[in-house]
Amino acid sequence: MSNKSRREFLKCSLAAGTAFVVCGTRATPKVLGANNRLRIAVAGVNGRGDSHISGWLDQDNVEIAYLIDPDERVLANKLKTVERKVEGKYTCRGLTDVRKALEDKNLDAISIATPNHWHSLMTIWAAQAGKHVYVEKPMSHDIVEGRVAVEAQKKYGVVVQHGTQSRSSASNAGLHDLVRSGKFGKMKISYGYCCKPRDGIGFKSPSAPPAHLDWNLWRGPAIIDSYHGNYVHYNWHWFWETGNGDMNNQGTHQLDMACWALDTDTVHPIRAMALGGRFAWNDQGETPNTMFGIAEYPNGQFVYFNVRNVNYDGYPRQVENEYYFEDGGKIIRGRYYPKGSTEGEKIDVPAGKVTPGGNWASFIAACRAGDPMMANGNAWEAHKGCVVGHLMNNSYRLGKAVPFNAKAGGFADNTDASEHFMRLHEIMSKGVGVPEGKAEYIVGPWLTFDPKTERHTGEFAAEANELLKDANRPGFQVPDAGRV
Repeated sequence: MSNKSRREFLKCSLAAGTAFVVCGTRATPKVLGANNRLRIAVAGVNGRGDSHISGWLDQDNVEIAYLIDPDERVLANKLKTVERKVEGKYTCRGLTDVRKALEDKNLDAISIATPNHWHSLMTIWAAQAGKHVYVEKPMSHDIVEGRVAVEAQKKYGVVVQHGTQSRSSASNAGLHDLVRSGKFGKMKISYGYCCKPRDGIGFKSPSAPPAHLDWNLWRGPAIIDSYHGNYVHYNWHWFWETGNGDMNNQGTHQLDMACWALDTDTVHPIRAMALGGRFAWNDQGETPNTMFGIAEYPNGQFVYFNVRNVNYDGYPRQVENEYYFEDGGKIIRGRYYPKGSTEGEKIDVPAGKVTPGGNWASFIAACRAGDPMMANGNAWEAHKGCVVGHLMNNSYRLGKAVPFNAKAGGFADNTDASEHFMRLHEIMSKGVGVPEGKAEYIVGPWLTFDPKTERHTGEFAAEANELLKDANRPGFQVPDAGRV
């Protein structure tokens, strides 16, 4: 479906007035009873949902009240697992529609491990119903719905914790406190890497969805023309209508860490760009398996990001963060290297402030206290990290093909960008074997962005603003931020 068609669909959908609201008036978070038991529902129980189930089962006085999934086979199997582990201490119900669980006045919280296109809407619906939310990364599938999720958390006062487990690490908190304190001088570039081996996904022809899958509920807000087998249950990550590529998949963790290190008064970038491609696979996926992105902030700091999802003998895997300072020093793999030094110094990192207990127990503690500020990675922090990835992705989506070579990025006047792009380019050309001159990079434009309005300005603003919000299907619309 073209962008124009999607815009027309959105207008018609909104005119139909079918947006679902769990409760017509403002809800408040439920106060736990004398026994302090917390009842939680897990939405999306395949893949990452397994970790959610295990995480909540390990917590004292926590009851998994519902498992929710549109795939009846997956749901039935996970219900058996929970029933076996709880040994009759309580009953866990299975549902295909999250809205039925949110109608339960005795439900305290929801844990979201669905595909990305559902994350914000479920978060918003849950907040409207007064339920606390643990939501997998990324909290948003696009920038506008992320803002609405932030406004929903503020309005209804629920706890929202983002599934970025690094936020629950006291050592990570301590390191970023040190970086922001100026101990190493002014940070210039906060760099994240999501470079892990993956393979192509081949092609799956359009077909009728399987009988055990509620296709209407699986799609939810996403406008998808037809079913094919590469959507279910993992490869939805590599299609724009349902996923965000590895930039805002695994990369959300490292983007969040990168943003955590920026000066405390920074909000969003003022401009961003990206280039890359989907090399070597010749498959059905849409998102890039190789990307280099740059985001510039008003204070002159930068976030760089590198995605590489390829594989070969000797492939350099990197899922980590680096920090570069204006005086030439840098922090790599937990060691500080002064300018010109090849001998890194061990950093004495004091414990930073986090809610203890890891990501699962910290969320339960925040819910019991009814304190959104106890969340390790709250809605606002989640939004800031997600926005950077969305901006880089959107630049790529508006990009044009140029010959695959060392000059593709046009970084001649930016030595830092040139240096880091060339590292990626060498891996792709020499390691992967992408032939220079016989392949193409997609090079996105620099997109200027107003951090206050969260809208694009200047050249390419019209096209870029179209990508700030996905159209939604009737019955699954993300509400306006002012009407949440």
